[in-house]
Amino acid sequence: MLEKEPPIRGIIKSLGLVFGDIGTSPIYTLTVIFLLTKPTEANVIGVLSLIVWTLIILVTVEYAWLAMSLGKKGEGGTIVLKELLVPLLKSGRQAAFVTLLSFVGISLLIGDGVITPAISILSAVEGSLLIPGFENTPQTVLIFIAAIIAIMLFFFQRKGTGKVAGAFGPIMVIWFLSLSISGIISILQVPSVVKAVNPYYAFKFFVDNGVSGYLVLSEVILCATGGEAMYADMGHMGRKPILKAWSFVFIALLMNYFGQGAYILQHPEAKNILFSMVFHQAPLFYVPFLLLSIVATIIASQAMISGMFSIVYQGISTRIMPMFKVDYTSEEMRAQIYIGSVNWFLLLAVLFIMFEFGESSKLAAAYGFAVNGDMILTAFLMAWIFLLKGKRLNAIISMFIIVVVFLFFGANISKIPHGGYWSIILASIPFLTIMLYTRGQRRLYRMMKFMPLEEFLNKFTKAYPTIAKIKGTALFLIRDIKEIPFYITQTMFYHGIIYEDNIFVSIIKRDDPFGVTGYFKEDIAKGLRLFEIQYGYMEVVDVEELLREAGIDEKTIFYGIEDIHTTSFVWKTFSIIKRLTPAFVQFYKLPSRKLHGVITRVEM
Repeated sequence: MLEKEPPIRGIIKSLGLVFGDIGTSPIYTLTVIFLLTKPTEANVIGVLSLIVWTLIILVTVEYAWLAMSLGKKGEGGTIVLKELLVPLLKSGRQAAFVTLLSFVGISLLIGDGVITPAISILSAVEGSLLIPGFENTPQTVLIFIAAIIAIMLFFFQRKGTGKVAGAFGPIMVIWFLSLSISGIISILQVPSVVKAVNPYYAFKFFVDNGVSGYLVLSEVILCATGGEAMYADMGHMGRKPILKAWSFVFIALLMNYFGQGAYILQHPEAKNILFSMVFHQAPLFYVPFLLLSIVATIIASQAMISGMFSIVYQGISTRIMPMFKVDYTSEEMRAQIYIGSVNWFLLLAVLFIMFEFGESSKLAAAYGFAVNGDMILTAFLMAWIFLLKGKRLNAIISMFIIVVVFLFFGANISKIPHGGYWSIILASIPFLTIMLYTRGQRRLYRMMKFMPLEEFLNKFTKAYPTIAKIKGTALFLIRDIKEIPFYITQTMFYHGIIYEDNIFVSIIKRDDPFGVTGYFKEDIAKGLRLFEIQYGYMEVVDVEELLREAGIDEKTIFYGIEDIHTTSFVWKTFSIIKRLTPAFVQFYKLPSRKLHGVITRVEM
């Protein structure tokens, strides 16, 4: 569980680890919006009103209030919503449907996560065009600078970010204060912009602009991207610190958006609005602000990368994703993980996206689509949970949010031909991997030759007294004691390998996010015992340590290896994934000198 720490420290930490993405959205949001609509006074006030109410409805109400009330032992995220909803359902089909939705939600987050570093780092680097003497810097040079920053960021993931993570919060405090101060200075020039808090101006904007006004919603959504991190990171930071930090972030964002609106009214020709505003206000402080913005985007990207590692680890521990190799970057905190295959996939995708789109304004065409889809899924799952729990008011509000996010989604569909399809392509990679892996595992399990426990015990009790036993203890890894895998029957009965002490080790995922227990159950038979490990799906399990604590000193560890033979392209792909990813025993870091894999041929 979370350690208690001073409230202020928890709030500052949250600013660095949770609000980087949404906190850097003022760099590009209004800039791309006013590429779609003219910066007249009515339009500026209308757009500001849309931003205010988007932050209220999609971030404050959906995530800060409703979603964060649906935690499980303090943990949040798409998988938690699934784990909360499935036990409430009576139909197996409904449970399967919810599971499928959770797969889509996870994939969308990963797909959108690729675009976060690309657009935030590139848009910050583009701010250098306002520095005197750098006005004519070619866009290709800016892309290369952004790419180098991204490469360095991903390269250092292996070394761990624990040592520098403590600085993230204080840096983001300075960032949000800078946004607030620059915003307030502009608001004082045109104080009338604060009337945008009235939703009347948002409706008036739609009436005045018609269809083109509706399509502007596809860029307004950018102000809320990163809001989902509040719920996803609830388990890391705690609900109260995140909510208190959000009240500060919300005010800072509003001040800055209002300030940018006031600046546009005075300088309608401005292109890169935030940077133009700061340069106009304080030219001497512009370069430090630019450097601060680049660091802020790196922090936002770091939070995204850590979030991706966490999501993939949840996927591995809940057995919906292949067992990618996981390294621990901190001896003190095993929760600080690094997944190399995910890291390099993200880097290649980020670099490709940067070079494919070239400019942050064009990248905005691909951004927001996937996170909008995730908002729909979150609202839908929440409404279903609240209905089944009898919380009607919360269910009604969730249904209202579903309508709102569908309005945004309708506008976002217009992005698909202009680059939005990359969000779908990127999200489809983890989705297809999850679908292939889960279906492949189910099919493989069905094709395996399991022996019922009763039949196995009948054979074991006859063989144990008569076969010459090997001295010491042997461990056999199993999933379910009721079904004994073929590799065990093959080892014991066909090859006659039986030790004096034989222990079945079963590792079981619990529905709770936290907690690890390892204990002996009743002896199954003379010479045969069962040791069960139960773990929460957010836990990083040290199996070897649990075995030592139980006093187990094994000579060897047997485990099954499936040799898949198939003519099907789909199952061949599944077989390749199985071969390329670490085996169960490697994932749990069991001592390699004691491992003994037994191959079982399986026809799929």
